[in-house]
Amino acid sequence: MSEPENKTKNVNASNNANSTDDPLASHHTPANISDRIAFRLTKMLRFCADTFFAKRYGHRAVILETVAGVPGMVAGMLRHMRSLRRMEDDNGWIRTLLDEAENERMHLMTFIEIAKPSWFERLLILLAQGFFFSGFLLLYIISAKTAHRLVGYFEEEAVYSYSCYLQEVDSGALDNIPAPQVAIDYWQLPADARLRDVIIVVRADEAGHRDVNHDFANQLANN
Repeated sequence: MSEPENKTKNVNASNNANSTDDPLASHHTPANISDRIAFRLTKMLRFCADTFFAKRYGHRAVILETVAGVPGMVAGMLRHMRSLRRMEDDNGWIRTLLDEAENERMHLMTFIEIAKPSWFERLLILLAQGFFFSGFLLLYIISAKTAHRLVGYFEEEAVYSYSCYLQEVDSGALDNIPAPQVAIDYWQLPADARLRDVIIVVRADEAGHRDVNHDFANQLANN
């Protein structure tokens, strides 16, 4: 298996939503039963998120980024143990997956500063993380390919959600507030960066995770 490109932080904050490199342009068409299961599950969870959060994109990000930080850590842990058992190199997968988990955690740290989750949302975070961690762990053990495909589809939806968030900011429906200091430090944004700049770099991160996980699934399918 070839070493995947690490695409988590190489993002220029000056990118804009009208770039010809459209982050929404990429979609993996389901090719088999496991792809279709992953795709349908993603759409079901997307429906639940849309129903509960509507256009409260900052609060949606807090909950979803808590879950999004799970796959990279679970997959990285399992592949780490596999590498130890087999006493063989993993070709860069472990580092990429752990970097992904850390990147998603920083998304969460950023949107906590923006959305200020309530006690009820914090309770949802605990429940969602517990259920998803257990479920994803089991899925990865059963079928790592399906697990990576699921994450790829999750990230497709994340890119779409952040694009909608960006549109709300650009239209004036949501205030383009100053970027939290944690985001300025992590992405090395200008000192006067705003929410719009944060959404753009986070969306680019998610597009990178989407491509990496679909590539992982493709490599596993070809083995």
